[in-house]
Amino acid sequence: MTPVSSHSPHGQSPLRTVQVLGGGNAGSSAHVRSLASGLVARGVRVTVCAPVEADRAHDFTGAGAEHVHVPRSSDPASVAALRQACTNADLVHAHGLHASFRAVLALSGRRTPLVVTWHDRAHAEGARAHFLRLLERRVVKAAAVVLGTTSALVDRARRTGARDARLAAVVLPGPREAVEPEDPDRLRPKIRAGLGATGRPLLMAVGSLDRHRGYDTLLDATHAWRDLDPVPLVVIAGEGPSRAELQRRIEDEQLPVRLIGRRDDITELLAAADLALLPSSGESRSVLAQEALYARVPLVAGDGGGIPELVGDAAELVPVRDAEALADAVVRLLGDPERRELLREKGLRQAATWPTEDETVAQVLSVYDELTQPRLLI
Repeated sequence: MTPVSSHSPHGQSPLRTVQVLGGGNAGSSAHVRSLASGLVARGVRVTVCAPVEADRAHDFTGAGAEHVHVPRSSDPASVAALRQACTNADLVHAHGLHASFRAVLALSGRRTPLVVTWHDRAHAEGARAHFLRLLERRVVKAAAVVLGTTSALVDRARRTGARDARLAAVVLPGPREAVEPEDPDRLRPKIRAGLGATGRPLLMAVGSLDRHRGYDTLLDATHAWRDLDPVPLVVIAGEGPSRAELQRRIEDEQLPVRLIGRRDDITELLAAADLALLPSSGESRSVLAQEALYARVPLVAGDGGGIPELVGDAAELVPVRDAEALADAVVRLLGDPERRELLREKGLRQAATWPTEDETVAQVLSVYDELTQPRLLI
């Protein structure tokens, strides 16, 4: 990356952008942190509006951005706080559906351009699903540009009424190399022992414990390998509303599964695993899928959402919500070391095709330039 002293022509004041996050999932929050760092390096002033806990987790201020605490709620006080933070902004960029809707409310009556990034599709059923569709329509009609992290999200934005929707793949931030512990003979066994996976295959799944993640299908699949010797252990890292239900099933059915809660050492956990599992029904640019390929861990994933586009032929893809297919793929891979090694090699090649952080920032900045062009002519 080649930093510039100021992203402004003819001595004008630097471009000022406001990045809006809601609660922020891991992928979108990490992307905003990376984006903020890249924009600041190019002379852009960046304000990140997000809950204070998001700044603690991702250190937006450490990237050179100003952080303004705006709660996740869309109540009048939160919208007013966001509106104040957006005063005198040249452009507002909101990430995720709920954050985008708050930005639409906050910018009401103003001519400030709004860019929206859809990192994933919001999941809901029944009346709430209808409500989310209404939010989507309101957001895309107000946005100058909608950026989708997958082709499917771009198509959805266009069908919903977006006047300008573009593909803008979001890279997993941070320096990424093949994850090989410096002392595998010491570190990997230590991690596996801590998880209770000594002398048995370790299968890792990561993500919030929500219904759409497909963990019910994963638990169904574990019945198929309880008779293996040794029995593989499934470890799920994450928290969420389905935890009690999943834990009850694990205990009642005596399943070889452990819930270990939210963790900040996912890279190390994956590096110690034999397989990574992604049974969800429709993720876009899954953080777990990217981490697994970078870490050279064979991945078994559902073939829904943006996963096929993301991983290509570098993972074992199975139909979503098909426990038997998931179980068969796992058993087959555990018994086929050559196939596992081939997936490791393909994973690194596939990861090399993903955009870099620098390319991601450059693409977003080009969109900003388009939308603020009238400002440059003053």
